[in-house]
Amino acid sequence: MDGDTLYSIGDLARRTGLTVKAIRFYSDCGIVPPTDRSPAGYRLYGIEAVARLDLVRTLRDLGLDLPTIRKVVDREISLPEVAAAHAEALAVQISTLRLRRAVLTAVAKRGSTPEEMDLMHKLAKLSEDERRRLIGEFLDTAFGGLDANPEFVGIVRSMTPELPDSPEDEQVEAWVELAELSQDPDFRAGMRRMADHYVADRAQDGTAGLRRDPAATVRDNVDPALVAGIDPASPQADPVVAAVMAQYAHVLGSPDGVGLRRRLLTRLETVNDPRRERYLQLLAVINGWSAPESLARELDWFIQALRARTTG
Repeated sequence: MDGDTLYSIGDLARRTGLTVKAIRFYSDCGIVPPTDRSPAGYRLYGIEAVARLDLVRTLRDLGLDLPTIRKVVDREISLPEVAAAHAEALAVQISTLRLRRAVLTAVAKRGSTPEEMDLMHKLAKLSEDERRRLIGEFLDTAFGGLDANPEFVGIVRSMTPELPDSPEDEQVEAWVELAELSQDPDFRAGMRRMADHYVADRAQDGTAGLRRDPAATVRDNVDPALVAGIDPASPQADPVVAAVMAQYAHVLGSPDGVGLRRRLLTRLETVNDPRRERYLQLLAVINGWSAPESLARELDWFIQALRARTTG
């Protein structure tokens, strides 16, 4: 068939794979107008109708509406312009669907109440500026007004989530959970206590900052005890407790004793809040960082050991 050949709707259906009904609909919309009519009044189409129908089917599969498709095939607007606008619209839709999926996934996992689901949905829909304000207010509650030392500037920066422009599903889910956690008044109070303890110890230390993080000291001394299976309440744990206390006493310039042990016990119990560890885990997911080291086992062991030696 040459370029002058005319096709019936049935011919176009066989060539394009579209139904006669669909082609008639596109013809009625003016998207694929007939070239001529047969003596009996049936619509006839030129070869360009095949190309138009192929383009129409592709654009429909991509989700474009019929008015836009008509403008494209009539060359009233360029295909690249339409593609760019549609891609941008799809990006917004994808982001919205990810947020909805994150909320529904969290609800399914946690068995949330309707009130909790409503809160999570609101948190998921926050803009970037709103997210920054929410987390900024949480961090200000925890660290605000304590000190202008660069240490705290660094701590605040290291605890700030930065959700990417095109986050993965798990990052969105992590953001929803972290945002909800940051609104927990008890968790906020615990974070503030931890910061106050740090400031108090640093002030007594008399240096620009604690020379050794007590939690890190616990980790280094307790790991061998865990490997050896030592009971924290047994006499075999005495050297471990003595080693940690000696370093803590040296840093603060205070003698080891019940008072200092109770002080360290209070600090470690605050640091060992599982919500704090969860916050750091979620933060790592959101920011694309490596998973943080967990000190829960070491802290649990040493807290038990210290309690056994400060009570009674």
